Formats: sequence, C-alpha cells, structure tokens
Amino acid sequence: MNLIRTRRRVHAVETRGRRVALPAASAVSLVLALAGCRTTGGEFVQVEQLPAAQFETEYRIGPGDVLGVRVWNQESMSTERARVRDDGKISVPFLQDVEAAGVTPPELAKQLQTRLKTYVVNPVVTVTLEEVRPLRVSVVGEVANPGQYELERGAGVLSALAAAGGMTEYGHREDIFVLRNAPAQDGKAPPRIRFHYTSLVRGEKPSVTFRLRSGDVVVVE
Repeated sequence: MNLIRTRRRVHAVETRGRRVALPAASAVSLVLALAGCRTTGGEFVQVEQLPAAQFETEYRIGPGDVLGVRVWNQESMSTERARVRDDGKISVPFLQDVEAAGVTPPELAKQLQTRLKTYVVNPVVTVTLEEVRPLRVSVVGEVANPGQYELERGAGVLSALAAAGGMTEYGHREDIFVLRNAPAQDGKAPPRIRFHYTSLVRGEKPSVTFRLRSGDVVVVE
C-alpha cells in the first residue's frame, strides 16, 4: 500500500445519493493504522473457506436500529420506537434494559415473551424494524477515492469498490481483502478475508454472496 499516495487522496467521498464526510484526521488515522498491516504474506482466509454462517441473509439487530415492540392487548408494555444503544440494549417497559444486538427480530420477540410471562399470561410479542442503521464501511488502498461510505443494506465487495471509484492501475486484482471487526480467537486477531477481482466480476459464489457489515474495511493492495 502506497501510504503517501493514499494519504493525499483521502477526502469527503461521494456515495450513491448522498455524501459521507470523513474528517481529514480520522482518514489519516485510518490509513496509518492499516498501512502497517499489509495483508500479502500475512494471515488470511479465502472467502471460499468461510463457514456458511458468514453468508446468512437474515437481518440481525445492531446499535443504531430503531425497533417497534408490541405486546398484544398490552399498550403499557409496548413501545413504538426503541433505539438500540451503543451497548446493544433497548429500554422496554417493565423489563427495563434488554439485550437486543446480535439477534433477529423474531428471536428477540421470543425472548421478550418469555420474560414478560412474569407480568402477563401467555404474552404475544412482535418486534419490527422501524428504522435500519446505515451500512457504513471504509474502502482504502489502491482505489480512486478512499474513505468511508454508506452503502445499501446487503451490499457486497463490488458495491464498495464501485462507491470508491474503482481500483487504480496499481491495484492487485488478487489482493482484495475485507477486515472485519470480530472478536479475537486464541489470542490472535481474526483473519483477513481475501477476494479475487475476477471471481467478483464474474458473479461467482461465494464471492458475490458475501455481505458486508457496518465497520468492515475493504483494502485493495
């Protein structure tokens, strides 16, 4: 990764339908952090080797989402707009703070039904997504416009590359990586996920079925 060339190109960047301003200081910090972790020769995993769970399409709740929690025939226990806080919890009448991040809306509804049995006989709970958090990813390295982008929910690596203006002539088609903010295992950092540009443009699975998550970083070397 050419650090000097990349630092010069980090600006506010244009997304599909809107712009996301990435402050200069934040952008430089991001590039500096990634500059020292060139993926070539380091630990990585091919996208084809990922477990099936990485490709799940069912939506999981995360910080920033706004949920509607409705308890049938119990208005005092319902709430129309419960925002998921940074700690992953929401506030629900009678139950106070409830962990919501990381589960699907139906799974959360079942959990709430179980807990509300203390107050109601056979409660019926529905959880709906009233407002979905933005999908924010960073794209750095050998792309035309490195920076942070808001993408449509369900976007993949090609969408991120397109938002950043595509790869430069110096980008290596075999060295496209996704760095995911996942818990470390056995004291080691989670492996980088490697993609091949040819597989992406040909629409080959599983490259095109991989879905980005908020906080992911796409790196082109």
